[in-house]
Amino acid sequence: MVLLAGNGPEFVTTFYGILRAGAVACPLNTLLTPKEFGPTLAHAGVKVAVTELPSLSGLLAVRDRLADFRTILVIGGPPAPRGTLSLEEALADQRTDAVRDAGADRGDLAVIAYTAGTMAAPKGVMLTHGNLLANLEQMSGVPRLALSRHDVALQALPLFHIYALNAVLGMCMRHGCAVMLMERFDPDESMRLIELHGVTVLPGAPPMFAAWLGLPDPVPSLSSVRLAFSGAAALPQEVLTEFRQRFGITIWEGYGLTECAPAVTSNAVGAEPKGGSIGLPIPGVDVRLVGEHGEAIEEDDPGEVQVRGPNVFAGYWNNPEATADAFEGDWFKTGDVAVQDDDGYLFIVDRKKDLIIVSGFNVYPKEVEEAIARHPKVADVAVVGVPDDRTGEAVEAWVVPRGGERLVGEEVLEFLHDHLARFKCPKDIRVVEEIPRQATGKVVRRALRAKEAAARSEEQTA
Repeated sequence: MVLLAGNGPEFVTTFYGILRAGAVACPLNTLLTPKEFGPTLAHAGVKVAVTELPSLSGLLAVRDRLADFRTILVIGGPPAPRGTLSLEEALADQRTDAVRDAGADRGDLAVIAYTAGTMAAPKGVMLTHGNLLANLEQMSGVPRLALSRHDVALQALPLFHIYALNAVLGMCMRHGCAVMLMERFDPDESMRLIELHGVTVLPGAPPMFAAWLGLPDPVPSLSSVRLAFSGAAALPQEVLTEFRQRFGITIWEGYGLTECAPAVTSNAVGAEPKGGSIGLPIPGVDVRLVGEHGEAIEEDDPGEVQVRGPNVFAGYWNNPEATADAFEGDWFKTGDVAVQDDDGYLFIVDRKKDLIIVSGFNVYPKEVEEAIARHPKVADVAVVGVPDDRTGEAVEAWVVPRGGERLVGEEVLEFLHDHLARFKCPKDIRVVEEIPRQATGKVVRRALRAKEAAARSEEQTA
């Protein structure tokens, strides 16, 4: 069952209802366009969707092209639009005494989480009930991250993201604490709600903590907050330092992946957070660094992060080739490269994949390039990630116009509105004569990043 809905109570009750019924939940990013989520629905073999009115027209258009996709439950109360059912009416028709727990086993599939929207061959991460429960047990084994029924957690992260879904919501459900849902993050409103409701647990992503730091004084009190933690992207050292200086709160940075349900490491495992570090492995998770061919590395050398544990996913949905490629024995190959200091703390230094992380959301350059290449005036295109103070990283596109054509960046951006979610759209488009490529035709993204860094340096100097 697809869940295409925002941070409302209906998302929570529907999600756990799906799991209780023994069905499989497939939460999707609400920012995606129908052209983006259509292939995912086909790949997942969706039969039922639960959605809100803003996403309904897109789902209806997709439903007509998929043989097995018939039922759409709409959140928002009756009357439901023609050809759909009202979620509220459907629930009201059910007798309470008829509800039964399917009694799913730990090895049964619980969630298919698509890692980065859609691509030509979308990858759905298969997470079992055991994967989700194991990660909750592992996180609960870190005393500093433990929650209680007396806690109140802010849930401003999007619930379709596995970080929010399991590391935040799942932990709160496990420990019986209250969850304050925000439909969308707003720094001013969230500050007001934190003080009003006595929020004690503050989960976030780096852009959220940076946004709070950007608020002018006076700001509401954060005296109720006892725990703040960050994930989804790298936390800048200056944000960690300034947040502690201004609010007296330490942000405990962690690292995870959808394939790991998601938590792998956390600074909260150690005595103090180390700026720029993703911390130490949480209990029950094995982590190792290996060379390019899986060999052991020398001390202080960088190596690929590989993960093993009961939280590691069962494979990619209907994609045995990608599943086989993702593992070396029972070790999951993350594609991230890290170094380890003398205390065992890990520091990510590179990504083997060309992934761009915008406000915690994954963006693959290939997907953006394919969308831009459809523009009739574009002859060649390359996409890279560049640093951004607000979102951590931003998408930058380099385009070569077709011979005789005049092309400006605004044309391309306007064209992309119907093809890509907003967070995937380039922040900047540079029109150039040529894109650096290897003899094999592969884009030299490192050269593009170097050119961008040099251009930024010149602008700052000027």
